[in-house]
Amino acid sequence: MDEVSERVEQAFARTPRSGFLPERERHRAAEDGPVAIGDDQTNSQPSTVAAMLRLLDVRPGQLVLDVGSGSGWTTALLADLVGPEGQVIGVERIPRLVETSRAALLGLDRPWAQVRHADPDVLGAPGNAPFARILVSAEARELPEQLVDQLAPDGVMVLPVAGEMLRVVAHPEGPRVTRHGRYRFVPLIS
Repeated sequence: MDEVSERVEQAFARTPRSGFLPERERHRAAEDGPVAIGDDQTNSQPSTVAAMLRLLDVRPGQLVLDVGSGSGWTTALLADLVGPEGQVIGVERIPRLVETSRAALLGLDRPWAQVRHADPDVLGAPGNAPFARILVSAEARELPEQLVDQLAPDGVMVLPVAGEMLRVVAHPEGPRVTRHGRYRFVPLIS
């Protein structure tokens, strides 16, 4: 197992999914499938989350943006990966999910992670940019330039676009994009 995969596996072990699921769905925490969390949203399939985190290659001390943080599980996983010297900002558009994810995060004592209510007129968190890493857990129709602009030089973003997982690396001459398979996600509202 390579170093990135090992760090992702350790983050999963230290961040139980069950604490980020509705009580009635916690029995499904070990399943490798999406789980409904209400408001037509899901807690993503663990193997998909792991694949995205491996592509993102989060490092200790980085500033990371989690767009569409949903239940807060990905925010918590990212917080484990950056450690206390880093920071994770999750943004979520559904107020109830913001509240439940904040409560779940409190149980893990990772104060360097936060979930905010997404401004409906703004994609991401440009006031906190540039980000070393951006994870997007909702499907865009096309590559969102507003998020590309929030990446630091050589920053990495992983997101589904039109059914395909993309890894985007910021460069002065324009983003470098690689494709990593087909996936289905809830739509990104921008």
